[in-house]
Amino acid sequence: MANILVVDDEIGIRELLLEILGDEGHSVTLAENAAQARAARLAARPELVLLDIWMPDTDGVSLLKEWAAGGLLTMPVLMMSGHATIDTAVEATRIGATDFLEKPIALAKLLAAVKRALAVRTPVRSAPPPPAAPPAPLETPPAQASGLDLELPLREARDAFERAYFTYHLAREKGSMTRIAERTGLERTHLYRKLKALGLPVGNRKVEDPA
Repeated sequence: MANILVVDDEIGIRELLLEILGDEGHSVTLAENAAQARAARLAARPELVLLDIWMPDTDGVSLLKEWAAGGLLTMPVLMMSGHATIDTAVEATRIGATDFLEKPIALAKLLAAVKRALAVRTPVRSAPPPPAAPPAPLETPPAQASGLDLELPLREARDAFERAYFTYHLAREKGSMTRIAERTGLERTHLYRKLKALGLPVGNRKVEDPA
């Protein structure tokens, strides 16, 4: 349910709307003129305002303009009048009013207008955060990395990597199968077969299958 502000200089209209809207479960604040409406707008933070057009001190359209100019029109406003012209209704809508209700207000029309207004109400928003800096564009990596041609099919690229990997360890460990097996985590038999499959030499000879 919503917090609704009713602004009307006729006590009978205020009490009627208080009863109807209260029966619907809404919390209703009453104001009989623009001065009270200004104070209630700041104190009660209404989610909907029912605003009479013809009031003795400041008319409803002028109050609507004041709220719009001051950035206070953050809630839907339903204008009410029994004597307003079409031009007045159009002007109020142009300023920011959500709808116009003609007096005497029929119960069904009142409840339908309130329901529509509350369904489209816009919550007060804080200032939006500054836009995030756009991410730096990704650079296309080179087709070759560490001497490997990344344009090769996966199997050929994997073989090329393994050949470079074992060539490095053969040179580092000076061909010692024991130390290479320990460093690479392979069993000696598996290591010999891998080197043979890759066509890598050990010392000055090709690797022979120990089996």
